[in-house]
Amino acid sequence: MTKTRGLGNPMQLLQQIQRLQEEMVKTKEALAQETLTVTAGGGAITIVISGDQRVQSIAIDPALLSSGDVEMLQDLLVAAINQAIERSQTYAAERLNALAGQLGLSGLLGP
Repeated sequence: MTKTRGLGNPMQLLQQIQRLQEEMVKTKEALAQETLTVTAGGGAITIVISGDQRVQSIAIDPALLSSGDVEMLQDLLVAAINQAIERSQTYAAERLNALAGQLGLSGLLGP
């Protein structure tokens, strides 16, 4: 068989890439079912977000609402949602990179 410099057997690499694609689809489907919980404002706001970056719920402590400080509530919501999205993205990237590493293709998904 012919070998490509630095890549090993091209057919083997193609098979690994196909397995990676199949496993990535399964992992992305699983991520949609998994959730992360993020809190902000000392627990005054709780965001539940899925592994595919879909906000599932937002809970606001009633004491925060009774303060009447709408601007503070808005700022806390923005911070909590952004933090939840970032954590979800990081979690998904870790899962996908781990998958690529298991298949010996970790360099294909970036650092």
